[in-house]
Amino acid sequence: MQQALRRVEMATDRIGLVDITAEVNAAVGETGIRSGLATLFCRHTSASLLIQENADRAVPADIESWFERAVPEAPELYLHDEGAGPDDPPSHIRSSLTATTLGIPIESGLLMLGRWQAVFLFEHRRDGRTREIVVHVIGE
Repeated sequence: MQQALRRVEMATDRIGLVDITAEVNAAVGETGIRSGLATLFCRHTSASLLIQENADRAVPADIESWFERAVPEAPELYLHDEGAGPDDPPSHIRSSLTATTLGIPIESGLLMLGRWQAVFLFEHRRDGRTREIVVHVIGE
């Protein structure tokens, strides 16, 4: 049994879903582990991870739109204000409603995603950021 750790950095430029499947698969491939488990961890409180459909661009658009309605950028709704802008409080709530960690099996050195699945980084800040995803791989 082996384990390895990699980091994937992504620059985002807006609120929304960014397909990071290729970058994560590349990180997994670098480890040389062919069969096992990849754990992905988003090291931020205003971004998160999702596994979602990658075939129809309307799916991510619907998810983004739903989150805009469910957790609006409306300062009067929130108690905390870190001085980081009006998108900061809703970004923390959106992140808490999604996942910061995903576990995905690996087969033949690749993530075992379904036919229509992809791994997305969900940026919750309006102006985007540089985000880091830690990829921990264990297996053979």
